[in-house]
Amino acid sequence: MKNKVNYKLVNLALITLIIFLIYNTGHLWLGVTNKIIKILFPFITAFVIAYALYPILKFLREKGIPKALAIIIIVLIVVAIICFVIFLVVPLLFNQMISLFNAIITFIKEMSMKFDYNLGPLQDSLTNGFNDIIMSAGRYVSNGAINIINLSLSWITNIFLCFTSAIYFLIDMEAIRNYIKNYLSKKSYRGYSFVKILDNEMKNYLTGFIELMVISLFEYTIAYTIIGHPNAVLLGFLAMLSQLIPYFGGIITNIIAAITAFVVSPALLIRTVITFGILSLVDGNIIGPLVYGKTNQVKPVVVILSITAGGILMGITGIIISFPLAIILISTFKFFKEDISDKIDDIKEKNTKKSK
Repeated sequence: MKNKVNYKLVNLALITLIIFLIYNTGHLWLGVTNKIIKILFPFITAFVIAYALYPILKFLREKGIPKALAIIIIVLIVVAIICFVIFLVVPLLFNQMISLFNAIITFIKEMSMKFDYNLGPLQDSLTNGFNDIIMSAGRYVSNGAINIINLSLSWITNIFLCFTSAIYFLIDMEAIRNYIKNYLSKKSYRGYSFVKILDNEMKNYLTGFIELMVISLFEYTIAYTIIGHPNAVLLGFLAMLSQLIPYFGGIITNIIAAITAFVVSPALLIRTVITFGILSLVDGNIIGPLVYGKTNQVKPVVVILSITAGGILMGITGIIISFPLAIILISTFKFFKEDISDKIDDIKEKNTKKSK
């Protein structure tokens, strides 16, 4: 009987059943998962921040600076950057955002008149949506300053939890890493090697990600300022944030730049198209390879699939975390690929012996 059972069909049927059950119970486990993630999100964010800041702490420690003083320096730098962005950059971005929205509405009107096509419903929808965004943002940005009083209690609580937890995680990060290292090295050297590879991949990703964000901010802001684009600062920040969404984020930023330039003048549109064409080539062929090197090289098809799956399952949060998760999954597959190949060879060898 054992020789007559087709185990491949049995395994395929089991996998199909599992997929079917997961799909039909998605509303249940996705709801529970979202609630858990919502509760743990401030602490997860705090750990990621501490994990990203740990190389800076390690660098300062290697320079002979005491741990307590190094942490104080890092916290002061982070607070200074946040205050600079909130009180100086955000009001400027708010004003440029209003200008950007007006330019998009004007662009739609001109396209409607030029091609004699009724885009009134789209114009009304965008106008209402933009007004809602401006009114919502206006509660926090007024008269060129940030109104912190209007922040909700939940936002304040989450920000406070995230900030304080990040400091505690940063203080204990070395102890956490040493504990994991000692535990895994005693239990399983292969498990320790696997975690070490993942740690190295995530370190490369976070380091490259932060570097690209900073480079994109200054690169796009300076480039669009040189050509006289009215929304240069906003486009620089959009380019920086677009690093969260590989490929698609940059495309959206360039489309926005082209639309706003079209409203101003044809000459600015030509300069804008040439500028973001040059910037795309520089980013793809020079800056990207220099920052990431030969690490974290993920094929565009995999990135697109991961972004699509992340967006369907978890919305904007899934889109943001899809790329690092793809890196983890690819690294995991590469690490265990040899084991999987050995097991497949063993199964083939056993089946060959049974058939004889």
